[in-house]
Amino acid sequence: MRNRMEQKALDLNVAYIGGGSRGWAWGFMMDLAMDEQMCGTVRLYDIDRSAAERNEIIGRKISAHPDAVSRWEYEVRDSLKDALTGADFVVISILPATFEEMRSDVHLPERVGIWQPVGDTVGAGGFMRAMRTIPMYVEIAEAIRQYCPDAWVINYTNPMSLCVRTLYHVFPEIKAFGCCHEVFGTQKLLCAMLKDKLGIEGVQRQELYTTVTGINHFTWLTRASYQGIDLMPLYAEFADQYYETGFDEGGDNNWMNSSFNCAQRVKFDLFRRYGAIAAAGDRHLAEFTAPWYTKDPETVASWKFGLTTVDWRVEDLKRRLKRSDDLISGKEKLELKPSGEEGHLLLKAVLGLGDLVSNVNIPNRGQIPNLPLGAVVETNAFFGRDRIEPVYAGPMPSNILPLVARHVYNQENTLKAALTCDRKLGFSTFMNDPQLASVMPADGQKLFDDMLEAQRSWLPKKWFE
Repeated sequence: MRNRMEQKALDLNVAYIGGGSRGWAWGFMMDLAMDEQMCGTVRLYDIDRSAAERNEIIGRKISAHPDAVSRWEYEVRDSLKDALTGADFVVISILPATFEEMRSDVHLPERVGIWQPVGDTVGAGGFMRAMRTIPMYVEIAEAIRQYCPDAWVINYTNPMSLCVRTLYHVFPEIKAFGCCHEVFGTQKLLCAMLKDKLGIEGVQRQELYTTVTGINHFTWLTRASYQGIDLMPLYAEFADQYYETGFDEGGDNNWMNSSFNCAQRVKFDLFRRYGAIAAAGDRHLAEFTAPWYTKDPETVASWKFGLTTVDWRVEDLKRRLKRSDDLISGKEKLELKPSGEEGHLLLKAVLGLGDLVSNVNIPNRGQIPNLPLGAVVETNAFFGRDRIEPVYAGPMPSNILPLVARHVYNQENTLKAALTCDRKLGFSTFMNDPQLASVMPADGQKLFDDMLEAQRSWLPKKWFE
């Protein structure tokens, strides 16, 4: 462990906004406890104070664990101001509104034949989630500008692109970026491919070189290699081999065992269509196209992924709350293990404790030259002391560009509609999503109005004037 003087120099203040969902927060706390190069205080703020109080108890248990190599204090704060003032880092991981609003996002569109596996990024559900999330992020961005303008800000909330876009719209000088692990899963699939096709075992995803391009949850790998082996031709063979059956590693990774797993058939189909590796889970990818994969539940099942219902999420929260109780009471033994996320490594990188290249969501500064400047895109970036420098991905392939650009422009219009409460712009943007291509305008208008009404209490009053 580093000596006291070195630890004091790295004493940090981290504001954690949200985190009541427990999973993200606990993983982050464990990563901090297992890293000897940083220590400090995590200030917990959640509109559900009881959730923050539970995380405070668990955070202290994690920090006091015998295997912890650094010590962190956890403190519940009563306001954004208290949490943010003087913070070095801000982590945002919130659930915008409640499961009842999410129920509207995901399930109301089913009445017009729209089946959403996730419903949090694009499509009817993603649009409505953005309507209530963007005002929250306006408030957060204004508070960061006032109380900790020099802090680095990490966003984990969906819709990722629009959350980060809102932060920069309100506070252009903000140092914010969005982290998502979907690309990691596709990199792990490439490692499994190396084992399956070439018998090369034990490859870690960090050993691969990949060119990342696109937007969050609709990200693509246009180049991929491992120790001089071009993986694109190998992936073509892999996709053809498993196109019909899907690729399941078995056990807990089987798509039938989890609402979040898939058999990669959507990825394989998109590769065969476009020649690049779609780099997100099939549940997300399926929502960015016309309803090729989501026409109805039977079609979804044929592509070997699942629809994550809100009822499932409600039950899952009950399970996580019970686990929270068990960890607090000591009924479940606390075990320190890495989360698999890179958030704490990115903190270290901007502190100057080790450079890192990773995929990240930040405004387009030309890293994808044929998408609009300023729009939030997902590419690799170099993280170094007090800087993030996007890695040039090159122009997006011309056959993929129309698919991605449509969503980029929709997201720009979604932001404008949310900021101005413009129902006309909101409706046209809502209907311009490819998932709604077969919905007649009158049916779409009724759906739009009903979905807005379902979240009235979370929206600015101007929407209903």
